[in-house]
Amino acid sequence: MFTRGIDKRMKIILLIFSSILLVIVLRVFYVQVVDYKKLSTLASDLWSRNLPIEASRGRILDRNGVVLADNITTTSLVLIPNQIKNKKEVTTKLAEILGVCFDEMKEHVYKETSIERVHPEGRRLSYEVADKIEALNFDGVYLVKESKRYYPYEEMLSHVLGYVGIDNQGLSGIELQYDDYLMGENGAIKYFSDAKGNKLELTDLYIEPQDGMDLQLTIDINIQKSIERELDNVVDMFNPDMALAVVMDPKTGEILAMSSRPNFDPNNYGNYSQEELSRNLPIWASYEPGSTQKIVTTAAAVEEGVVDLFKDEFTDTGSVQVDTARIKCWKAGGHGHQTFLQVLQNSCNPGFVKMGQLLGKERLFHYLDLFGFGSKTGIDLNGEGEGIIFPLENVGNIELATTAFGQGISVTPIQQITAISAVINGGDLLKPFVLKNILEPETGNVMEHNSKTKIRKVISEKTSEIMRYALETVVALGGGKSAYIDGYRIGGKTGTAQKAVNGAYLANNYIMSFVGIVPSNDPEAVLYIAIDNPKDTALLSSYTTTPIARRILLDIIDALDIEKQEGGVEKDYEWTDKVYYEVADVVGKTPEEAKKFLEHFSIEYSGSGDVIISQSPEAGTRLEDGSTVKLMLGE
Repeated sequence: MFTRGIDKRMKIILLIFSSILLVIVLRVFYVQVVDYKKLSTLASDLWSRNLPIEASRGRILDRNGVVLADNITTTSLVLIPNQIKNKKEVTTKLAEILGVCFDEMKEHVYKETSIERVHPEGRRLSYEVADKIEALNFDGVYLVKESKRYYPYEEMLSHVLGYVGIDNQGLSGIELQYDDYLMGENGAIKYFSDAKGNKLELTDLYIEPQDGMDLQLTIDINIQKSIERELDNVVDMFNPDMALAVVMDPKTGEILAMSSRPNFDPNNYGNYSQEELSRNLPIWASYEPGSTQKIVTTAAAVEEGVVDLFKDEFTDTGSVQVDTARIKCWKAGGHGHQTFLQVLQNSCNPGFVKMGQLLGKERLFHYLDLFGFGSKTGIDLNGEGEGIIFPLENVGNIELATTAFGQGISVTPIQQITAISAVINGGDLLKPFVLKNILEPETGNVMEHNSKTKIRKVISEKTSEIMRYALETVVALGGGKSAYIDGYRIGGKTGTAQKAVNGAYLANNYIMSFVGIVPSNDPEAVLYIAIDNPKDTALLSSYTTTPIARRILLDIIDALDIEKQEGGVEKDYEWTDKVYYEVADVVGKTPEEAKKFLEHFSIEYSGSGDVIISQSPEAGTRLEDGSTVKLMLGE
């Protein structure tokens, strides 16, 4: 009995010791394997310190390599409180240099932490301030490299580029959209200290920062400068509520230029309201498009075969009755008998009411959906709007009629230019984009390339060809004459949309717009410009946006090196228009003979003799009536 009792107690003791040993083994396993990384980090934090070295953000370039966003190297103040010996003196001196009160600096110097970044007063220090701190030579006071974002062109392209915060993080635009690529990885100077924070005399370890990737945009700086200049002119001349312009390559969806007013300087973003900073109007603003929307209605009607622009006719009496609404033409008394091509040229609302009725609401609204209205385009910028399209069940005869000529629905500028690009590029709806390439910063090698994305086919190539010609006739023969450029094939359409607030249209308050295409037979660029409520001007887009658009189109021609070509629709000149004539070949002729061939020009002679041996400009050049032609005489 006694022996069995001892055996039982021994087994219990053995079991207890075995359990304790098992717990110890499991705990060691947990510490060494499961929790190793965490504990190692905590141990390292006790004796190692990192002075941060900020990586530079990647640069942002235009399509030609021009730098649009760069970096300036600055310094920031970092403290190791345990290494500071005379904290009162350090606090006093730093407060004096940084221009802050003693108590405010004391919170940093006396803080119980391993490393204290002095924020915000110690960030982005000027060279003068940094030199003063460096001269103090205080223990525990360090200056570390930081990068400050710099935009050399200031307000230009501001909403597209966006801006970065004090911690170098993207807050809007491209800076936010591609922040992960631009940020890079910070480096550090790693050193070792004892338990009290005193620096040990060991070799410091330098961890090099990895700068962010460079981004190359689709933007062409020369076209961008053009729209910036003209938008500034718009503000000076008309004092509008807003103004905007977008240029797109219709064959790829690349945005060549984009800007709006009001804009801001991202170098000093703190001086602006959040509304000014965040509203990129070309992708955010939503309003009734007006007559530029007639391009889409016409394309749908041609595609569905409900009208033949060249053969079918319509008689405009000046207005049309639709249920309880009388819809008027802008021209008192109407345009009379006209083809549907002339309906487009004259921007005749009653004619478009008829076009909408021939399509019917199901087909018209189906095409609105096909062209992307009522949904985001997917452009790679934040803050895009969707616009507003009537639900089909709410569309009656009046809604059908007004939608056909661009009233009652709400669209964004980026939707407009994307849809019109589809009308004239062969019928493909493309996704607009701003980022072209992601580049390795040291070599400039392309790491990722962004190319065109086809969303869907919306109309046929045949319809697109007809629309290209039709829009060229609008500029040469219709309401877009002020955009005509002699020797170049320009297409386009004006728009004047009355603004509505709380369901009621405002008096004498319009959004005036223009769409321009160059060249119209093989488009390389589409321009959309809009001016909201211009003051002290005629309430017609042909007198406001169209002349401005012409100047931008001339700059686009230069930037894209578009050549002159023959075969365009000749302008229907009015008595106020500048008329152009072709210079004849008069080399080998006598002065008397030359006068007959050059009757529209002023002639300037040089040399002596009876025969013309050279001329400037050369034969075939088109010059404005009254221009000078220089002739060289010889034997």
